[in-house]
Amino acid sequence: MNTTTLNDNGKRLANLGLDLRQLRHAIQEEYATVALDPSRGFHFHTGRPLARMLGYADEWLQGIPEISIESFAGTGNPFSLGKLTPGEKIVDVGCGAGIDSLIAAKMVGPNGQVIGVDMTPAMLDKARSAAVDAGMGNVEFRHGYAESLPVPDGWADVVISNGVLNLMPDKSAALREMARVLKPTGRLQIGDILVQKPVPESAKRKIDLWTG
Repeated sequence: MNTTTLNDNGKRLANLGLDLRQLRHAIQEEYATVALDPSRGFHFHTGRPLARMLGYADEWLQGIPEISIESFAGTGNPFSLGKLTPGEKIVDVGCGAGIDSLIAAKMVGPNGQVIGVDMTPAMLDKARSAAVDAGMGNVEFRHGYAESLPVPDGWADVVISNGVLNLMPDKSAALREMARVLKPTGRLQIGDILVQKPVPESAKRKIDLWTG
């Protein structure tokens, strides 16, 4: 784990009057609820209706267990940015309940490999159960943070991420980690939220604005 990066994140948040552990705990609690009670209703879209809104093809979801689909909470469609091909190695940063990882595993086939990384245990539990239910042996899920990915240097052909970068206080650190695990010829496919003007410092101090 890159403790220097984590310490830098902590200092940056401290300057805003926030604690990194407190922020991560709040985000974990929010997305644990999405995992454990997906029908509750949230201030963001979820599940199969969201997948349709984001242009996920019906055939992508064939064979993906509903326990994964129901807790989908992405903000974009990383697969719209480029085709994944058989045999490729994929890292899914902030994999949640595993829907994108499982779609990627189908696309790369048995000779490919997918590693999903997430910091929320309840989401990882669902993702692992879904992989077993789907009989996919070419995908695994690891606990970790985007700023310190548990993946070797230069391992991945493609790094995907969906609705996660906006939750990270140090986006540059996360992007550096994504670049580190990519091969020199690799590519980055991100679906996320963009803003057209700077976020006020007062808003950055509100944890509830970070969690969704």
